[in-house]
Amino acid sequence: MNMLQKEEIKNRVQKVQKQIAHEQVDACIISSPVNLYYLNGYIFDGYMYILPDREPILFVKRPVNLQAENVEFIRKPEQLPELLQKRNLTVPMRILLENDVLSYNAVSRFQKALCMPEMKSVSAFMRQIRSVKSESELQQIRKSALAHAKVYQQIPSLYKLGMTDLDLQIEIEYVMRREGSIGAFRSFGENMDIYMGSLLAGDNAEAASPFDFALGGRGIDPLLPLGSANKLLKPGTTIMIDMAGNYTPYLSDMTRTFSVGEIPEIAHRAHQLSISMHQEFMTFLKAGVACSDVYERAMEMVVENNMEEYFMGTTQQAKFIGHGVGLEINEPPVFAPRSREVLQKGMAIALEPKFVLPGIGAVGIENTYFVTQTGLEKVTICEEKIIVLQ
Repeated sequence: MNMLQKEEIKNRVQKVQKQIAHEQVDACIISSPVNLYYLNGYIFDGYMYILPDREPILFVKRPVNLQAENVEFIRKPEQLPELLQKRNLTVPMRILLENDVLSYNAVSRFQKALCMPEMKSVSAFMRQIRSVKSESELQQIRKSALAHAKVYQQIPSLYKLGMTDLDLQIEIEYVMRREGSIGAFRSFGENMDIYMGSLLAGDNAEAASPFDFALGGRGIDPLLPLGSANKLLKPGTTIMIDMAGNYTPYLSDMTRTFSVGEIPEIAHRAHQLSISMHQEFMTFLKAGVACSDVYERAMEMVVENNMEEYFMGTTQQAKFIGHGVGLEINEPPVFAPRSREVLQKGMAIALEPKFVLPGIGAVGIENTYFVTQTGLEKVTICEEKIIVLQ
């Protein structure tokens, strides 16, 4: 870890320490992998115990070879009082926990182990501070976006007559790994299972999914009802590819549309509307703009073009058109009609107005942008028109 990373991590921990003081609690316990990485630069199984006025203590279950002065090895949370006493610290009466990711059982064990302290959630605060990126974080997203585009540029050469959607996705996943993809990527919340991304071909784009992504798909098994359905790619249909840009710990998000041969004119019109919406976003999105206003402007354009019945799905229509990206694919802010969030300089966002056309498939694009004081910087630079696979 270089000096810049160390200083950045120190600043992040100090923000949590200020929140501890603001909430008038005694300590904060961090245990989710994504926040452990954000506050340490690495992941371990255990608990990061943050106090308002001293170096955090790492209570580590695994790996057993993690060595540092602030490391205490632990087997179970019931050992916390003993290990705190060993360092001349009192058991906290008020603590912050990541209540949105901890199980009921984990919270109950913390309560009993720490003699029933008053508990508050730090989850929303952690997602808020992570939503505004430093320059080094933005640079990692730029690096992911470059590799992301390089993979997408190879997709036409991967297509072969007689392929299924799953065949094509497997070929894309191979190229992704060859170009440095980490593999599975992180997402926030329940019902968010996915591996390396989604490929939707033809009418499979209409299939509703229990997972909270923009579009669904049947999947290849009821265990994972999302994405490719292992069906033959048919002439006259589209293929929407939304594979992860996880070539660094920080993600880019990008969707592009391909077609098997020629497709009906309505598909080209809907796709061009998606591109036009991105162009419209570029004209007015900047720091200070309300996310709900972005959604409303998108809906105005959809209505003006009589495309409401196809927008963000048919059987099941998503009620958002974009989200933040970072260590997780779905960070704040969310571009939805009831969002109260306002864009800030340094946010990384993905905008994805998409359309699903029965009998044809999904069309539209998704790009990752950085929010500046004066506008947006597009970082996913790749052909946006529908590319015909021959």
